[in-house]
Amino acid sequence: MADSLDDIFITLKKAQSELAMQNRAAKDRALAAAAAAINRSRAAILEANSRDVENARKGGMKESLVDRLLLNEKRIDSLIEGINTVKEQEDPIGKTQAGWTLPNGLHVERVTVPIGVAAIIYESRPNVTADCAALAYKAGCSILLRGSSTALESNRALVRCIREGIAEGGGIADAVALAESGSRDEVDVILNARDYIDVVLPRGGHELIRRVIENAKVPVIETGEGNCHIYVEPSADINNAVEIILNAKLQKPGVCNAAETLLVHKDALAVMPVLAKKIAGKAELRCDAASKEAIGAPPAALVLKDATEKDWETEFLDYILAVKTVFSCDEAIAHINRYGTKHSEAILTNDLNSAEKFRCQIDAACVYVNASTRFTDGGEFGFGAELGISTQKFHARGPMGLEALTTIKYLVTGSGQIRP
Repeated sequence: MADSLDDIFITLKKAQSELAMQNRAAKDRALAAAAAAINRSRAAILEANSRDVENARKGGMKESLVDRLLLNEKRIDSLIEGINTVKEQEDPIGKTQAGWTLPNGLHVERVTVPIGVAAIIYESRPNVTADCAALAYKAGCSILLRGSSTALESNRALVRCIREGIAEGGGIADAVALAESGSRDEVDVILNARDYIDVVLPRGGHELIRRVIENAKVPVIETGEGNCHIYVEPSADINNAVEIILNAKLQKPGVCNAAETLLVHKDALAVMPVLAKKIAGKAELRCDAASKEAIGAPPAALVLKDATEKDWETEFLDYILAVKTVFSCDEAIAHINRYGTKHSEAILTNDLNSAEKFRCQIDAACVYVNASTRFTDGGEFGFGAELGISTQKFHARGPMGLEALTTIKYLVTGSGQIRP
């Protein structure tokens, strides 16, 4: 790979123009070879990752975030499966969305084309490296991967495998590049590369996303932080509700689709002692007065604190769940629309009217009825992988798969027409 960012930009732009000419079969061969390269290099990837994990723990990173950084055999299996799923998907490029003939005889077609050169700036999740490289390549885009310094060794190993595999498969290895100096100055250079970068995607915490949005001179697709809620209604089945809450909070707390706040209708507070018993020793509850009182005598292992206003607006990314009592579905909706980040929100109910109102009035990319918020994920939605989860309202919203990296071009065919 080229050493300087300027060299990388030039190489990516050239590679993208070449990649745009590749048909599906050629792109799929390259992706299959990239997956095979990762598979045979497991030991080297895991060794590199172990160095990142060791350094992260030495630096005091909390375990819920170390878990996002960690690779193991099962997670490498998932990386490979994701690449292969992307490979099997229909090519999003060259689709004719519409076509028509004007009265003057001009024939107009609207077709899908690659968005161009993408850059993704993300934090310590090496799976993002493989996911985004695969999606970009299949969509005919070249991509600059800029991960955090905490995952640098893992990302170097993965990108080396991906590029080697693409080359072995007869593809265009230069369509995938890693910004690897680890310097924060890299981000500013990327955000100002208007002549080279067509879109930048920030994927990480509040500070990173704000920095990109406020400083970028290139177009941005915002992937939002996840202050996600679950709202429990009186008609919900208590035991089922508790299992959903536990999954949304505990299954992987350091990710953006984990639940951070539980809203409980005043007539559904019977859920609290059951939840308290099952979550004791696993996560801390920060309750308002009514939900705390509903718990009664707390289990000995339960960490129970009083909730503050700050808790309602916090994405904990940790084993912490804030709990607030509400008096109606309308109040729950108002709370979510005030404090939520337009990511993923859930209602647990058997009342069809409440479910429909929640679906219609909640402003979020993904709205769930009687299911965990943890399903907001490109892999879970059948995309194989994802670029991130967009909380904007433009062409890409929610988990972003191949189509998020496409745009349109109008092809106009004439027979000598001139405009009068």
